[in-house]
Amino acid sequence: MSRDVAQAQFEQHQADRAETRVATHWYSRQRMAILGATLVFVGLTWSVFDSSEPSQHAPFTEIVDLILPPQPLASSTPAGGESPASPGELDLWDAVTVRSGQTLGSIFKQQGFSASLLHQILALNEDTRRLTKIRPGDVFEFKRSDDGDLAQMRYPIDEGHYLLVQQASGDLYADTLPRDMSREIEESEGVITSSLFMAGKDAGLSDPMIMELANIFGWDIDFVLDIRNGDRFLLVYEKIYRDGEFLRDGRILAATFINQGERFQAIWYENGEVADYFAPDGRNMRKEFLRAPLNFSYISSGFNPKRMHPVLKRIRPHNGIDYYAPKGTPVYAAGAGTVIKSGYSPANGNHVFIKHANSIVTKYLHFSKTTVKQGQKVRQGQTIGLVGSTGLATGPHLHYEFVLNGVHRNPRTVPLPKVEPLEGELLAGFHQQAAPMLTQLSRLESASLYAQRR
Repeated sequence: MSRDVAQAQFEQHQADRAETRVATHWYSRQRMAILGATLVFVGLTWSVFDSSEPSQHAPFTEIVDLILPPQPLASSTPAGGESPASPGELDLWDAVTVRSGQTLGSIFKQQGFSASLLHQILALNEDTRRLTKIRPGDVFEFKRSDDGDLAQMRYPIDEGHYLLVQQASGDLYADTLPRDMSREIEESEGVITSSLFMAGKDAGLSDPMIMELANIFGWDIDFVLDIRNGDRFLLVYEKIYRDGEFLRDGRILAATFINQGERFQAIWYENGEVADYFAPDGRNMRKEFLRAPLNFSYISSGFNPKRMHPVLKRIRPHNGIDYYAPKGTPVYAAGAGTVIKSGYSPANGNHVFIKHANSIVTKYLHFSKTTVKQGQKVRQGQTIGLVGSTGLATGPHLHYEFVLNGVHRNPRTVPLPKVEPLEGELLAGFHQQAAPMLTQLSRLESASLYAQRR
């Protein structure tokens, strides 16, 4: 993918305030859930071993100490049995990568192992039964005994663990063993000369990391309209390693973004049910409302009480914002609330009105299709319809209104209600955790400015 294409994709998606933004746990965007459903045995034929459904892997959510315990989490290894080979002994294993349409049964047959052996393995426990739901790209590793029979089979069941099946003296045993997971803390900085995306790539950040940086500050900064040349960012984040090799970027732990001279800072804090980014004073970075409820290309018409209507050709107040976007672009609920209207009218086309707390109503017009019904409760970021041009519209766009106490307000400038800040013991714990992070960001910024002056 070229940088221009990637940048265009980034700029089209960076206003997205979808459900990942308000989820209480960050690690909902990048990992796999538990392996698929349990096998229903239908006989000893190879056809039962179907790999058409992809396996799902359990997420790895450790944050502070990623060194997993040396003992198996679940083991049926006999006393005095063989010790499993360490993950580093890859040269002793025969690795087989699952191809499209391939089953574990066909892999066993290819390796010269019997169908009855596979059935015995599948019957060992819940983990082995899930091996019927493998997917292309999965890797099985085999080790043979001196007589060519299966001695050990290894399969990664999630990011931090693998399943080890061993055969000793004619008996089979299955263990769930940890992989060596560790992290390193990294720092990065960048200066914007054209876009956040390009500055992030120049700073060595991955695409998901750039998107997350935009998500953290997206409640305060419009990364399409507000970014200027010379804006800066600095961040401290994790790099995750497995078995001594780089696996992926982890979480952003703390970040500073300087936009048009104004400094915004965010620190990750997790304590019990609290898990989110907070400003240094304990205010949640999230707001109760999204500034823009869709991923838009540009604003085609602003808030204007004296606008000339493009269809009616007469002065008619424009009590909202028109966001141009391609037909079918998802539109999100700006905040949690209840749908008080979902229908069609000649002027509004397909439309949705949502009632929120604090006497706020948001209105969304000209959908090609609505996806919610009257009376339905919706959460912030939930898709409520798709951009269209129904009703009095000259082209595909969303007309969005923000009504407070019965009075239309400019959605672009109206002060948005904020999520309740941390208090009491939570606030004290946050300040204790945030202090070294803020010191590190300050040191990083000072070093960066010093280097620029030299």
